Amino acid sequence: MSEQQNKGLIQSVYDAFGRGDLQTILSNLADDVEWTLEGPSIIPFTGKRKGVSQVKQFFDALNTTQTNQKLTMEPLIAQGDQVAGLGRYAATVTASGKRFDTPVSHFFTIRNGKIARLVDVTETATIADAYRAVSAAGR
Repeated sequence: MSEQQNKGLIQSVYDAFGRGDLQTILSNLADDVEWTLEGPSIIPFTGKRKGVSQVKQFFDALNTTQTNQKLTMEPLIAQGDQVAGLGRYAATVTASGKRFDTPVSHFFTIRNGKIARLVDVTETATIADAYRAVSAAGR
């Protein structure tokens, strides 16, 4: 695929996320996709995942523990089979009611028209604080 097509693929996945269309996201993943967001274990969607079913667990953790999600990514930059995006992610942790808004960077590798790899670099300290508020509220 061309760089423009690769950027278009990633933009379509971001658009699907904005609509809550998980099926479109999953259908654009390679069967052996690698999906990584490193961070503290208090954040239920961090970790390294492999395969579509494990990536679905990532989105399930987002959708069952957060509301009012907003992802804005601009610009998208493509070089060969790589696409990078810079932006912000905001949401409210359902159990604590605490809202966060953090910078994010996404680095994708495209193979045969599908996402083969994502490395998500996010400022996780703020997100972890919002999840820790759940623990503190339960004491």
